[in-house]
Amino acid sequence: MTSTFTWQQLRDLKTSEFTEAGDKRHEVSNRSDSDRARVDSAMSAKLRETQKSDSAAAVLGKLQRLSGNFLYLHTECGLIRTALNGLAGDLSEPQNQLKQALADAAALNFTVHEDGSVSYPATEVEDLTGAKKEAPGSKVQGSSRLALEPPGLGAQGQSPLHPGYSGFKPLNPNAAKAQEVADRIARAMRSAREIDARYAKTLSGLKAEKGLDVTEATLKDVFRDTSDVRSTAAMYLGKGIPEDKTPAERKQWRDGLSDEPRQEYLEIAPDLIGGLDGIPAVSRDEANRNYLPVLIDSLAHQGGDDAKAKLDALRVIQDKLNEPSRPPMLPLGIGDEGNGRAIVSYGNPDTSKNVSAYVPGLSTKLNDEFVTGTMKRAQDTAKGAQRVDPSSASIVWLGYDAPQNVDVMSKCDAQRGAPAYNQFMAGVSATNENKDPHVTAIGHSYGSLTVGTAAKQSGGIPGVDDVILLGSPGVDAQKATEPGVGKEPASKAFGAQRFLVDDGPRMIRDGGGFDAHSQYFTPEKDQTSANNIARIVAGHPEKIVREEYR
Repeated sequence: MTSTFTWQQLRDLKTSEFTEAGDKRHEVSNRSDSDRARVDSAMSAKLRETQKSDSAAAVLGKLQRLSGNFLYLHTECGLIRTALNGLAGDLSEPQNQLKQALADAAALNFTVHEDGSVSYPATEVEDLTGAKKEAPGSKVQGSSRLALEPPGLGAQGQSPLHPGYSGFKPLNPNAAKAQEVADRIARAMRSAREIDARYAKTLSGLKAEKGLDVTEATLKDVFRDTSDVRSTAAMYLGKGIPEDKTPAERKQWRDGLSDEPRQEYLEIAPDLIGGLDGIPAVSRDEANRNYLPVLIDSLAHQGGDDAKAKLDALRVIQDKLNEPSRPPMLPLGIGDEGNGRAIVSYGNPDTSKNVSAYVPGLSTKLNDEFVTGTMKRAQDTAKGAQRVDPSSASIVWLGYDAPQNVDVMSKCDAQRGAPAYNQFMAGVSATNENKDPHVTAIGHSYGSLTVGTAAKQSGGIPGVDDVILLGSPGVDAQKATEPGVGKEPASKAFGAQRFLVDDGPRMIRDGGGFDAHSQYFTPEKDQTSANNIARIVAGHPEKIVREEYR
């Protein structure tokens, strides 16, 4: 098919032939993936365990090359499959538009010519005096652009519609209808040709490099090919995602997908589902690991201090993901919008009976401090909770823009962040596999205002059993049980349970600085507070060491 294909070709096109060809590539892709796994686990692993000679090392090198070839074949065939599926899906819309226009033309007794023009028959009409006259038939050419004046009237002033003017011709009512049909045909063909040209360019680029070595250039070729297919098939890939649905409905949608589209999203469009609340954690983890190098590459080409801070932070996250972590580290969302986005879980929040989600506060953004300090607090909480109950996971949720300094601190950021936090927590409840998980919301510093604002929304924070507020400037609530305006959470009037924390160094007299404001999670600095947080997160708030009200 070329970019000049005719409306007859579009009408008769069997898009199923594209998807069937894609299915064949899918079979090759799956077989290559299985063969690679067999080379890595059954052959290479066993050879490493049993042989230490130079010849064994040489064989391992060849096996590694074979594994790389299988990986390359798996990826490229998967890309071809997605491109063919996308081509079929994208062409189906203009094809349907064309067929409907042709059906309307037939119903009106119009003739559609090879070039897409439309002839309409003569008909008898009445002029303004009531006299019957024949309005002749004619032929119109369609335009893919929107008409600026009513069709069928000719140039302005050339076809007056009442007698008495020289050159008066009765207006055939079929003219406007024929023009409308011809324009629909033209628009359908323009859309189809653009789709065809776009996919033809992408598919022609999916060619394997010569030779058997998977080199650095080959890997760059895979990266470029994936980016091209992602861009070309964006409409097809994004079409079915229920972004406007609830997290529970999104989970139901994802559960109903077959293996093939699931893999397409994970491998080619991970950015579309990596941060989608309601998608299981293991899928979000895989999607974000796949999306991370794409985002890093994008930021590396942007320049500027803001992009560099985010880039450095994401590179550290990538390094952490490549190292063993206890508990296991799962990225549940990443992005460069605003001050940056990062949602990281320590432990699997879907399989754990106890799950906490911590909202950091003032001055938090995706930078070095976030990955070395804020993420460590979530990890420390997970470790402490797992000592109380091994089935525990802790999440740090940077899914909003926190204020960056005290001078600009207001309720606005919390009001914007609260709905997003509630959506995330609804997703935690939707994907958790336990019958009645124990869920804790944690707000630190300004994050406590965000959590408090989320709790005030209709229905409260979905699935949450306990709320922990730390270093709070206030939560925009009069009492712990009812919304209101501005009461310090540590006061007796607020009615929450205070737990003991170490006083820490005072900011001015003892030179404690701002660090004392953030040591609640850190056992090395405040074992008492960290233990209390861990007990609450693990579902045993009755074991906390209590503190008197202020």
